[in-house]
Amino acid sequence: MAKKLTTALLATSLVLFTFLQSSAANGGYEIKVRINGLRDTICYLGNHFGDKQYLKDTVPVNHEGWAVFKGKDTLVGGIYLVVMPNKTYFEILVSDPQKFTIETDTTDFMTHMKVTGSPDNQLFLDHQLYIAKMQKESMDLKTRMDANKENADSAKAIRDEVMAQDKAVKNYRLSIIKDHPKSFMAKIIATMSEPEIPEPPRDAKGNITDSSFQYLYFKRHFWDKVDFSDERLLRTPILQSKIKQYTTQLTPPLPDSIIASCDTIIEKSKANREVFKYCVATLTNFYENSNIMGYDAVFVHLAERYYLTDMAFWADSTLKSKISERVRKIRPNLLNTPAYDLNVPDTAFVMHRLYDVKAKYTVLAFWDPTCSHCKTEIPKLAEYYDSLRAKKFSIEVFSMGIESDIELWKKFIRDHNLKWINVSDLYNNTRFRDFYDIYSTPVIYLLDDKKRIIAKRLDTEKLRGFIDNMEKRKP
Repeated sequence: MAKKLTTALLATSLVLFTFLQSSAANGGYEIKVRINGLRDTICYLGNHFGDKQYLKDTVPVNHEGWAVFKGKDTLVGGIYLVVMPNKTYFEILVSDPQKFTIETDTTDFMTHMKVTGSPDNQLFLDHQLYIAKMQKESMDLKTRMDANKENADSAKAIRDEVMAQDKAVKNYRLSIIKDHPKSFMAKIIATMSEPEIPEPPRDAKGNITDSSFQYLYFKRHFWDKVDFSDERLLRTPILQSKIKQYTTQLTPPLPDSIIASCDTIIEKSKANREVFKYCVATLTNFYENSNIMGYDAVFVHLAERYYLTDMAFWADSTLKSKISERVRKIRPNLLNTPAYDLNVPDTAFVMHRLYDVKAKYTVLAFWDPTCSHCKTEIPKLAEYYDSLRAKKFSIEVFSMGIESDIELWKKFIRDHNLKWINVSDLYNNTRFRDFYDIYSTPVIYLLDDKKRIIAKRLDTEKLRGFIDNMEKRKP
């Protein structure tokens, strides 16, 4: 079965670091590929790197369908891709030796494939063919199950077949590890595997005494068979997939929990410089760009612990400076942090202090009367505010205009009948941009009665939902 790339092979790197595309080790590689049905065109060699693919080489395909990928430096091992002009592709393993031949046919790459000179690729091919066969049988079992779900005896028999099939797949993979322990294929299967979960502890009456035992066991042993010292795993999608599973499925979606999981991964990754580099950069990049509220705390932790120390050996002074500046902007407004106090004048030049506002909730809004988004969002916020105040709900809005034209600011307030606390720091005397990360408008924060930040970067609908949820939690 042919696979098809949904996007073009990438030739660029992530923002935070540069990927290594090949090793400097000498010895060279020569991968001869003959593809029946393809001739007088070009063919590409790419490689996985985490969840992306990168172009390594482009070669001509002659009249007989032969393409030869050749280089003087040994390739870093991994799962590589032989890509057709129409972007269909098949995968091969690159480990040792790196001089081998693959022959196949465009009608069905795997079924017609013949491997010469690469035991690892023969294991890889046999595994793919076996799994494809078992997947077909699994679909047949599902069809039978759907047809017999009203028949208890038949349904049980089919479930037994499913369990037997799962066991057969597991045993097949274990046999590869046992019979070929030094092969790259064995390493891939070990990395893919998950812990066997024992039964939870029970009391004398058979009742489970620890409901979290199996989850904690699975998470504690999740990395047992992953060899972080093997750089080849970077050039497969498997390690990145496991990192994602560990941080998003096995970790509670709370910044402190995610930070602990990230540190666990990074500590293990120290077994190899390139694996360490990948784990630190990938996790930092992900949480820097996350849209989930509060996850910027994970970025701040990773940046301060790894980038703003000597641990990020690949980071030059320019990169460190940029990250340091970003941390400086974010740290003062992390969730559960006391909001930076503001003492600013209103339209009549009467001073108002943020911490003097007495309310269960304080909305801190930064806006610009010339901003198109503000022109729609601020009136929505005013309507919501008026509705709550009419119900005697304890909320106040500390509304900061940031446009230097005072008349425009006053006109907007009058036109939209903004009844809350209208203030402005037209000349940035309070340096509010440094403490509230104002790089676009509007920016809306929600503070509790002690002026701690409990939500940020909200629009009116999200603010409404957040307050509703908070109120529902109240006894």
